[in-house]
Amino acid sequence: MKLNVHSYESLGTFDGPGLRLVVFLQGCNFRCLYCANPDTIDMCGNAVYTDPQHIVDMAVSQKPFFGKRGGVTFSGGEPTVQAKALVPLCKQLKEQGIHICIDTNGSVWNEWVEELFSIVDLVLLDVKEYNPAQHLLLTERSNEQTLRTAEWLEANGKPFWLRYVLVPGYSDMEGDIRSLGEHFGGFKMVERVEILPYHTLGVHKYEALGQEYKLKGVKENSPEQLDEARKLFEHYFKTVFVN
Repeated sequence: MKLNVHSYESLGTFDGPGLRLVVFLQGCNFRCLYCANPDTIDMCGNAVYTDPQHIVDMAVSQKPFFGKRGGVTFSGGEPTVQAKALVPLCKQLKEQGIHICIDTNGSVWNEWVEELFSIVDLVLLDVKEYNPAQHLLLTERSNEQTLRTAEWLEANGKPFWLRYVLVPGYSDMEGDIRSLGEHFGGFKMVERVEILPYHTLGVHKYEALGQEYKLKGVKENSPEQLDEARKLFEHYFKTVFVN
């Protein structure tokens, strides 16, 4: 079963521990206002249908660079949209002794997703907002399944990182961050929290696609805003990073 692949990043340092081969898959069920990769949302787009063996070969060839901490990260788009095809691929990677991360919004759930999460080593769980109304505003989707996915990861002993994009005026409210901290602060499987600064690096992609960027005028975070958010998260979590 082939995968719809948008692009690759070799020796990436942003999506999981160590140096990683990052595979960006095509297709996403969210419509985040700040999406930096709008070209990955459509299930077809300009992606290439790829034999999973090609990805295995790439990963094996780069394995010497991974060291003890690196590996492969599947991102997107939303990789769990293609969970059925990812399961056999991830099994092959594990046979090669390669560490696997899934970067996901946690909103897709079926038997394939459950098996996929059981196979991978680490889940990077993107919690867009804890407040349901704000989450709906930001993504046009509910956060109910994302929260249920986090509960499953915790109950099944699967390590995960919480990732949170700090969007001024949308997801930087103290009350919402505290509510998130109170909900997740007792989770033993949360290894770290990553605060991802809001940026506008993908705005030109909207122009190229002939689409409107809906957060025009929203400024990037100041160092003071990021520091304040970090301190809030540190009330609830031991390990907090600003990426």
